[in-house]
Formats: sequence, C-alpha cells, structure tokens
Amino acid sequence: MSLGYGVGDFFSLDIGTDALRMVQLSGNAQHGWALQRFAYVPVSRSILQDSSDTGKRRLGETIASAAEQAGIRTKNIALGLPSNKTFTTIIEVPTQDKKSMEKVVRYHEDQYIPMPIEDAKVDYVILGPSPNDPNLTEVLLSCTSVNYAEERMEGVENFGFNLVAQEPDPIAMSRALTPPGLNDARLIIDYGEDTTDLSVVYGAPRLVRMLPGGLSILVRTVANSLNVKESQARQFILKFGLAQDKLDGQVFKALNQTLENFASELSKSIRFFQNKYPNVKVGGVVLSGFAGIIPFMAEYIEAKTGIPTVQGNPWQMVQVTPQQQQALSQVAAEFAVAIGLAERTNSR
Repeated sequence: MSLGYGVGDFFSLDIGTDALRMVQLSGNAQHGWALQRFAYVPVSRSILQDSSDTGKRRLGETIASAAEQAGIRTKNIALGLPSNKTFTTIIEVPTQDKKSMEKVVRYHEDQYIPMPIEDAKVDYVILGPSPNDPNLTEVLLSCTSVNYAEERMEGVENFGFNLVAQEPDPIAMSRALTPPGLNDARLIIDYGEDTTDLSVVYGAPRLVRMLPGGLSILVRTVANSLNVKESQARQFILKFGLAQDKLDGQVFKALNQTLENFASELSKSIRFFQNKYPNVKVGGVVLSGFAGIIPFMAEYIEAKTGIPTVQGNPWQMVQVTPQQQQALSQVAAEFAVAIGLAERTNSR
C-alpha cells in the first residue's frame, strides 16, 4: 500500500462492483491535468466476486484487454482498495523531526490497527500539527491485510503489469472531489452499489468512514414496498429519485426510514469532526456516485444537515476534449476513485 504519492508514469485502475475504470493523465496538481486515455468496462459481478483461479484469470484478461483497447502503454498501475478491505484512522504523535516521528509511528502502529501487525500492510502520511495541541502532530494511518494486498498484486502482475501503489478508495475519491482553494472542510460522500464511502476533508482527509448500504439497499426497499421487480425499482429511483410529486411520492415514502438513518450517520460524522476541530467549519457536502445522480438527493441531504450540498465533479481539475466528454457522458460521475488515483503526486 502507498499513500499520497505516485511513481512516475502510471495509470489508475478502479475495480468497482460492476465495472472497471481506468484513467491515465498528464500534467500535475499545480498546473492542471489533461486526460490522456481512459476505459470503462462493465463486468459481471460473477467475475468480480470469483476468487477461483479461473475467476482471477478472467478478470486479469479483462483488465489487459481494456488497457490495450484504451491505448495505455505503461505497465505501471495504481490500484484502488475498497473501503471494506481497509482501515483508516487519524492518530497523534509527539511533534519532533520527521525521522523520529516515523520511528514512533512504526513502533506503535500495532496499537492503532484492528488486526495483528504481522498480518497487516500499513502505510501513513504525516498531516501536520494537531489542532488541539501544538506539541502533537497528526498522522493519517491506513492498513489492509497482507494476504489481500498480495492477492491483488498477483492478480495484475500475472498479466504483465507492475503494481506500483495501492490506495484506499475514500482517500483517492477525496483527492478528486475536494474543490480547490478551500479554507474550510468538506464532507465527501461516494454512494456506491453496496456501501458508502465518507470522508471529511480539511486540507487532507481527517475522518474516513464506510457506511453499510448503497443503491442496492434502496432498490430492494422500493421493490418490496411497491411490489415491483428490482429492475423496475432501480429505474424509479434513478428517474424520479426523492420527488414527492412523482408516483404519488411512493418512492420517497418507501425510502423515508432508510434515508433518515443515512442522514443520521452523516450528522454524527459532522459532529465528530467539529468536536475535534471546533474552529473549522464544514462548509459543504459534495456528492458522488449514485448520490450525485439520484434526483433530489442533494436537496434532501442539505435539508437534513443544514449544510449546502452539491453534486461533485471528479473532472474539475482535468482537461477533457469534446470527443472524450461525449464518450464519458453516461458514466463520468463514476470516475472519482480512478481520477483520484491518477492525480497522485510524485513526492511524499
């Protein structure tokens, strides 16, 4: 695993729940990025969830074919790690020179992770002074299991690729979705198919959470409540969303309790952040994934949190040609993780 920095020429790979997304950029964070190559390939869940040798081979072949068709020449990959396979937290250590702090983190890291240290692959980034004590420094610490990291590495290297970095999805998507030049914090929400990634960003991610449940939960809830097929329920949600003047408001009524629970978790995260950073305002909520395309979801969250809420744009720092924009028109909102991975810098 490798947090916060890149390694020269590479492309990003986001293996989602139903598709692969690849991005290769040129440029840098200071002067802006330009989209060079990309790929979006729908993949059945049966392949993505198949851990057998046959399943791994089929997925590897799909990755290799997609990269070739996209014209990607480099073999270096930065790979996203799903939040349900990682643990990320913020710790505080005594402020001292960088090498001494690194030694402290490495010596005590087993105290902060929820798995035996011998089974964990751990990385960290020094964020800066603690807001509560100038004698302490904040460090973002993240880990995944050694077995899972090595399995992912083998999965791509068996097809001739070189895995140069693995990064948790919430950190990658925060990089792409955080508006530039902020003086306050932002709550970033990526609402996926089965889970929701949440990150409160103030210069860097200061709180990272995974919430169980995503669009699939909403679909099953509406299907059961309205006695319709799940495919039809999905269409209702994505077309009418939370509109109360469509279908007599039945979709909203069916989802009311689920959405209340979701909004409650968002409010808890905001309170947790503001208790730790009392002088920092959460100035906005940024939506991605399905939360950014379900009609009236932004208005609902804004009403529940009292914080301005907008649909995020993961392409905000990336130049895209008209032809590329047209090709991406139906799936652009799904690229937050892939773009965030591709926007990694080359310095720690």
